[in-house]
Amino acid sequence: MTDPREAVAAVVDPEIRVLTIDELGILRAVDRDAGTGRVVVTITPTYTGCPAMDVIRADIRRALTAAGHPDAEVRTVHSPAWSTDWISDSGRAKLAAAGIAPPAPVRAGGAVPLTLSVRCPRCGSPETEQLSRFGSTACKSLWRCRSCSEPFDHVKAL
Repeated sequence: MTDPREAVAAVVDPEIRVLTIDELGILRAVDRDAGTGRVVVTITPTYTGCPAMDVIRADIRRALTAAGHPDAEVRTVHSPAWSTDWISDSGRAKLAAAGIAPPAPVRAGGAVPLTLSVRCPRCGSPETEQLSRFGSTACKSLWRCRSCSEPFDHVKAL
């Protein structure tokens, strides 16, 4: 039997395939029910109504079954709401390496961050423009670099 936390943390996000659900920050907890010993996984969607959640739940159950935990429960919680601050540093690096501009940290409290430009994940130029508030998924917007002319997705900051 494999560690359930390890098995679930390795599940890949179906929309941003370069990240695991752990790196994306939607994996909140992997616990055991005190009464039954059953594995209980808690996740939070990036957006309420995220179309990938059914696939994510199925992938979690599949990973846990393969790890020897076939009777797992997957719970979805919406509070506190997911934030792009929950994306791990390694997740941000993987996004950039895949040509997806990671969001700037939002961090609650203190000064409100102001994004003057989104840096191109390919060449690093701040000379970019937003083409559409909607990208390949609801959580991304479509941008273009004016320096290298390449289009790219940007994960929307929440």
